[in-house]
Formats: sequence, C-alpha cells, structure tokens
Amino acid sequence: MASSSTTHPTHASAERSPELEHEPEHEQPHRLQGALFQPIGDEGRAELVERRLVDAITRGHLRAGERLPSEADLSKSLGVAPVTVREALLALRGRGLVVTRRGRNGGSFVAAHADPLTFAREAVRRTSRLALRDLGAHYAAITGACVRLAARRADPSETQRVRRRLERIEELDPEAQRRLLDDVQIEIVALSQSARLTREQMKLQAELSPFLRLVAHETENLRRQGAHLAAVIDAVEAGDPDAAGARTELMAAETIDALIRLQATTG
Repeated sequence: MASSSTTHPTHASAERSPELEHEPEHEQPHRLQGALFQPIGDEGRAELVERRLVDAITRGHLRAGERLPSEADLSKSLGVAPVTVREALLALRGRGLVVTRRGRNGGSFVAAHADPLTFAREAVRRTSRLALRDLGAHYAAITGACVRLAARRADPSETQRVRRRLERIEELDPEAQRRLLDDVQIEIVALSQSARLTREQMKLQAELSPFLRLVAHETENLRRQGAHLAAVIDAVEAGDPDAAGARTELMAAETIDALIRLQATTG
C-alpha cells in the first residue's frame, strides 16, 4: 500500500451509462481514480479541468459511453468552483468529446467516438522523434526510481495482489487488457510508498499511457508489455531493485522504438 498521504478516491467515481451495463465491470484501482480527480487547487482554471478530463478520456479510463461525475462532485473533487467545471464541460462538448443528456438517467457522458487510439495516433504523428525519445527517458527515470524503491519497501502480500490482477489478463478482451496493463503499472509504482514520486509518475503515465496503449494494439506487443510488468513484479517481490529498474527501462525503450517505427510508416 502507498503511504497515508497517497490520494484516495472520492465518491465522485464515474458510472456506466445504461446502454453499457451489459458489459463486465472491470476493477479499477483506487489510486487510479484518485489520480484522475485529485484536487487542482489554486490553478483551478477551466482549461486545467478540461485538460484533466481530456487526459482521462485519451487514456481510456473514462470510456466511450461512460458517465462523468456530476458537476457538483467534480467541483468538490477537483477543488474548483462549479462554474469552472461547467466551462470545462462546455469546451469538451465543443470538441465533441462529451455529450449531455437530460432526464432521470441524464448527465454528461463520454462521446461514443472518443477513441483513445485515434488520439494517440495523431499525437505520434505530430510529435518529433527527439520529443518521443525525451519522453521515454523521463518516463524510464521516474518509473524506474519508483519500482526500485518499491523493491525495497513493498510487502510481499501487496506484490502478490498486483500479480493476481495481472494474471486475469487472459480473461479480458483486448481493450480491457490494455487498460489493465496501465492500471497495473500504477499499482506497482504505488508500492514505492512515496506519495511525491507516485504523483510525478502518474503525471507521466497520463502522458505516455495513450502511446503505451497504441503500441499494445498489436497482440504481440501487448503480450510483451505484460511480460515486462510480470518481470517487474517478480523483481519487486524478490527485493531486487536493479532488476526491477532495468526491466522498466527496457520496456520504456521498446515502447519509444515502436512509436518511432509507427511514426515512420504513418508520417
């Protein structure tokens, strides 16, 4: 478990829309929900709320057809005025990412066409190769530091719980598998018990996650990411910080190499 200073989820967790209720509900880590809706504080401008929600949508953690928390719940969770949330939702509706429905089962929902992979492909296309390399280096440095610390601090029972989540991956459809890989990475990092490092890594995860999911769109790459995370979990449980960090850095390097190859074919 992360330290007591780690952000906890609020009651403002997103609900599924009625038409998607037949789909299986997949467990989402509390720390992940907390990261999506942690307070913005003094920087509580509408554009920052908008960016936070766009990140959640493009990462696939607020999925097509999913209902957002109410304006009141969002304003409380994010630490901003309701009018700020209202302005951000208006901007999201203008971008076609959110639709609003009236009535008893109404609210704001993620638009059906808000596909994270589409966002990721466009981001890769317009990002320079140097910027991609820099992102990979930053991600490897922060995440590597976190998993090394986790290897020194994590209790074996916590590591086993994360492993059990990863072992469920074959039971899920490909889209759910990609979400699970993203969630498991956050759970591993949270075992560092460093609230400061975990918050920093969560910011990077929000930035790199769409790219990770784009690479994992290919079945072989998805399995490769899963194997990397399984090896990191093994190293953390064995108390081997060097192995945990090295495997994380290898995963980041492979992801950036794959993105550059993809960029070359789509540019």
